Amino acid sequence: MMGTVEGLSDEGLGILREGNRTILVPHTAPGDVVEVRRWRRKKKKLIATDFKLIEPSPIRVEPECPYFGRCGGCLLQHLPYEEQLRFKASKLSKYLGLNVNVIPSPKIYGHRNRIDIVISTTGIGFRRYGTWWEAVDIAECPVFGGTSGKVLKALREFIEDEGLSLYDMRKNRGFLRYVVIREGKFTGELMVNLVTKEGTLPESFPDYFPFATSLYWSVNRSDSDVSYGDVERFWGSPFIRERLEDVVYLIHPNSFFQTNSHQAVNLLREVEKLVEGERVLDLYSGVGTFGVYLAKRGFAVEGVEINPFAVEMANKNAELNGVSAQFRVGSDRDVGDLSKYDTVIVDPPRAGLHPKLIRKILKDEPERLIYVSCNPKTLSENLYKLKEKYRVEHAVGLDMFPHTPHVEAVVGLSRFDV
Repeated sequence: MMGTVEGLSDEGLGILREGNRTILVPHTAPGDVVEVRRWRRKKKKLIATDFKLIEPSPIRVEPECPYFGRCGGCLLQHLPYEEQLRFKASKLSKYLGLNVNVIPSPKIYGHRNRIDIVISTTGIGFRRYGTWWEAVDIAECPVFGGTSGKVLKALREFIEDEGLSLYDMRKNRGFLRYVVIREGKFTGELMVNLVTKEGTLPESFPDYFPFATSLYWSVNRSDSDVSYGDVERFWGSPFIRERLEDVVYLIHPNSFFQTNSHQAVNLLREVEKLVEGERVLDLYSGVGTFGVYLAKRGFAVEGVEINPFAVEMANKNAELNGVSAQFRVGSDRDVGDLSKYDTVIVDPPRAGLHPKLIRKILKDEPERLIYVSCNPKTLSENLYKLKEKYRVEHAVGLDMFPHTPHVEAVVGLSRFDV
């Protein structure tokens, strides 16, 4: 099958049509002429697995990463950045039913503050696109920056000198599994977390990473292929710090933090602009990213988060920054009386708001809602239900993830009678 790619799917794959059949072709651009030789079915969609670029689109650019097209981390490096933004704005606008602008990321390389690299028998790097059993061996990751190359060089020397076994993804065997690299982009502090199966780590491990602010050894005692585990030991600082404007956050190996520090500053500013009144409830508050920032600006903040460790970190961050924000453990289904807050912020996981929480919002009718979303589809579904009593007053996208199809959104809603 041969034809011209006419656009991109929501997942960032090129759309190729022939009659009633549509095939999605990875790493292609609108205007590319491609020949598809083989494809597979995945979740009722046909995905090309063997294809050839016959004639490149005039909008194509040369990717900066030498692993692009093989590595599964980035899908859109072959598109000019303005085209990536146009695609994301169109995607958001389609789901929200209104024109939405997308704020560009201040940096499009060296912006990621975390990468999870598999240490496997097929390579030390990221999963090859379309597979779970094979890794693309990399020297460094351009979207993270040069520090990744320094860490990977030291890791390879450690492995070679100590003769350690690598993870066999097909057989689920091997001692070394992942290395997770985290960096404070505004502080320069570096965390390296080596994740292994149970076993003995050579005592020489810290000697290879004298440049790390924080060095961890974590053990994954399950059969699950995940890049985290129980902390076995650490060297140096127990945390690294990141600074977003005038707020400092502590980052631990097992805590979530926005992966694009440069754009996270814009995200905080957008949320702050939409806050009204004094009393703020920060739902899905995590490590207090929004809550601590807003408390430092004089708002009375309470945060609710289901993960006890995240709550512990949020309260540490509040104390570190000298603010009185209070964070507690709780679920999105049991949040108390929402009517006593002037503004309620929700930043749910990709699945969106729990139906009980939507019913609770519609019952208690807080005046102002700020919805932060990483999934336009579930955002749209939730907004449809909330529009029973709320109107959308503001919506903006933020490109937190350059070179990927993902886009963040911030939506401000007010009650109809306000």
